[in-house]
Amino acid sequence: MARLSERLAENEDGLFFVDHSCIDCDLCRQIAPATFARADRPGQSYVRAQPRTEAERLRAGMALAACPTSSIGTAEKVDLRAATGAFPEPVEGEVSFCGFASESSFGASSYFVRRPGGNVLVDSPRWAGSLVKKLEAMGGVAWMFLSHRDDVADHARYAAHFGCRRVMHRADAGGVAVEEAVDGSGPVTLAEDLVVIPVPGHTRGSAALLYRDRFLFTGDHLAGADEGDGLEAWPSVCWWSWPEQTRSMERLREHRFEWVLPGHGRRLHAPEARMRRHLEALIGWMKGR
Repeated sequence: MARLSERLAENEDGLFFVDHSCIDCDLCRQIAPATFARADRPGQSYVRAQPRTEAERLRAGMALAACPTSSIGTAEKVDLRAATGAFPEPVEGEVSFCGFASESSFGASSYFVRRPGGNVLVDSPRWAGSLVKKLEAMGGVAWMFLSHRDDVADHARYAAHFGCRRVMHRADAGGVAVEEAVDGSGPVTLAEDLVVIPVPGHTRGSAALLYRDRFLFTGDHLAGADEGDGLEAWPSVCWWSWPEQTRSMERLREHRFEWVLPGHGRRLHAPEARMRRHLEALIGWMKGR
């Protein structure tokens, strides 16, 4: 629980606040940008403007619910049932954002795909009763795709509850009990609309999941640019091999997609042709590092 006594000095006075336990995962700024911003000092968010409207209060409450470290609090008790009940939040079509990030995954985003052939949970949120009930009402979880070893969070609890099959690349599956381990460097078709694409680099076993040639779930391999229209990757958090991550990025040219949905970083939606131009620009930048 966030502590009012440890609230950051930058917070605007009022109901919502952020305390010193913030780890700068960026989720609150993505969910409620009208309320939260990044402090000038590195590594923390703060309340730049108190929510003024009912819609802004809902978004701020959703950010509070999603915060992996419970670093967002309120100066007085508020009813958060509407905020917690807003997850999973629709992204587009059958794809939703789960919220409820886990500290063990450093606040990574997870996603839910509702599909006739069996619903898919992409990476694991933290265990949350309200989310579990919503997922049950939406048909449960048949598959859980784990993009890499960093973002597995409460996967075991979700797998036990839903009886889903966990899919992960074998190179990252050490210590993670999965029902289906992917091998090699080539794409692996799970179903007609689901393809696992190994993208080693961030970790040796990093992989992306492509749904319907439109939605690319990228883990920590690739994200939308923090500012502006483009794509980015981060050499500072490449735990295995930057040259290999660059080669993995080049192999994404073989696939079509219009959405980049990362574990960390910003989402990006762009027409396929523009997305390809962004990808080419990023590959050129990566080769120059």
